Formats: sequence, C-alpha cells, structure tokens
Amino acid sequence: MTTYPAPARPASPAQSIARIVESHLPHTGDYGTAIPGLGLFRRNAIAAPVVCMVPPSIVLVAQGAKQMWVGGTGYPYDVSRFLVTSLDLPANSEVTAATAAQPCVGLTLKLDLRMLAELVAQGGFPAGAARPVGTGVGIGTATPALLDPFARLVALLEEPDAIPALAPLIQREIHYRLLLSDQAARLRQIASVDSHSHRVSRAIDWLKLHYAEAVRIEDLAARVQMSAPTFHQHFRQLTAMSPLQYQKWLRLNEARRLMLNEHADAASAAFKVGYESPSQFSREYGRLFGAPPKRDIASLRSQDVAG
Repeated sequence: MTTYPAPARPASPAQSIARIVESHLPHTGDYGTAIPGLGLFRRNAIAAPVVCMVPPSIVLVAQGAKQMWVGGTGYPYDVSRFLVTSLDLPANSEVTAATAAQPCVGLTLKLDLRMLAELVAQGGFPAGAARPVGTGVGIGTATPALLDPFARLVALLEEPDAIPALAPLIQREIHYRLLLSDQAARLRQIASVDSHSHRVSRAIDWLKLHYAEAVRIEDLAARVQMSAPTFHQHFRQLTAMSPLQYQKWLRLNEARRLMLNEHADAASAAFKVGYESPSQFSREYGRLFGAPPKRDIASLRSQDVAG
C-alpha cells in the first residue's frame, strides 16, 4: 500500500505576514513601504522601553510580542492581540519576546480617520452600548477576519504593480473590519466630529504645529470649542498627560532631533523649541530620556555606529 505525506497545512495570516516581513527586513529597525501608511518592523532581541510618538494607527505583531506604555500603564500585545491608538500618543515601546532565530516582526498601519467617518456614516454596523472608552489606546482581539486583509495587504509588497489599484480597496476593508472589532467604540468616537475625542485630536494637531509657543489652556480649549475644565479632563483621560505636559514632550523630542540630526548644541536646541532656561531644559530632558542632553546624544550616536 502506497502512503503519501500529509499535505502541508496552509500558513495562517499571521505566519504569512511574518514570512514577508522577515524577507523584506534583514536587519532590525522600522521601515516604510511603497504602500501609503504601512510600515514594517523587526527586532532581533528583547529591548527595554524607548520613547516614541504613536500616531492614530493599528499595530500588529505577526511573531514575538511587544508592550506599549502610556502614562504608566502597560498594554501588551502579540499575535493574538493588536494595539490601536486613536490619537497621537507619547508612549514607550518595549519588545518582550524576540530572538535572532524568531525575531519580533509585524506592521503598523496609520488609520484614515476620514475613511472611518465615511464608513460610520454609511451605517450597517451593530449599535453597541455607548460607553466611555478611556484612554486613546486599546488592545483588541486579532481575529482571522481582521488578519486576512492585512496578510493580503502585505502580500502586495511582492506584487508592487498591483499596489495602486488594490491597496486602497484592502485598506478600506481593514477599516471596515476594525469598526466590527471589539475596539469599534474607540474608533467611532474619534471619527465623530462632535465627540470630545475628536476635539482633543484637533487640539493635538494645533500643538504639534505650535509647540514652541506659549500656550494658555483657556485659549486652547476655546479653539476646539470646549470649556477649560472639560478640555483638561478629557485631554488627560485620553493621553494620560495634561496639555502642557504634552507640549513639553513635543518640545523635548524636537530638541533631541535637532541635536541628533542637525548637530545643534543643547542651548540652541532649547531656545529653538521654546525654552527660556537651558538649565530647566537640561533637567526636564534628563527626566524624560534618563540622561542629560550631551550624554544622551553621545549614547544614541554610539548605538548608530555599533548598528
């Protein structure tokens, strides 16, 4: 009697994503792609939390595990759970499971808030219970229905001529699936122009452009048509920091960029981002990044050389 080997099991969507990401990323790091809004990442080892700004996006791990820290709260995610942010959030990103043989790999996709609003306006989604969604970050269940279009989107990287025609359709399907996920309430809230989340998002957009200017909470609240107490409450709830703390975070990160990429000295960077006192700048910089400016930048440059 002739025996035949059992047919190979088809790869799961997560396995398909991991294979393509690993083939496209031979080295650790974060990389953009030819698909607008889609980024890929690879980490070959466990890594301590690093400061980052997370735009409104979904982050999928196809292999390994990560954790995002926002305001002292950890949000772990892996192959079975995705991370979603509905605002530009200052955070710390940590790699909790990765080896050279099995690197932590995955993708990020920036959310199209206009597309979400259009889909919500078209209707056809379960009503769901209206409830507060807490912060602007959440962990959702990575269902096969959601992972499948992501696998098809990443597969387009191996068929680049098809990207202009097919990527927008798949991205729309992904946004539709997200509005059916257990994170739908968070996304619907940010897509609603009358919601507090949407107004806080508008305030954040203004702060990102005017971080070097002196800001009064009353003026910023009025700009987005909220009372100062309500604005402050919802801003802190969604971002885990006050508006002025958020502005400080923006200033310090821009100063770090100026020193690292444009070789500005600490005093020049401090004044450029809105600080009047270099000593205050140095103290606050050290609290955020764990070292004073000169030592931090030297460490970052040595890491780049080592890499």
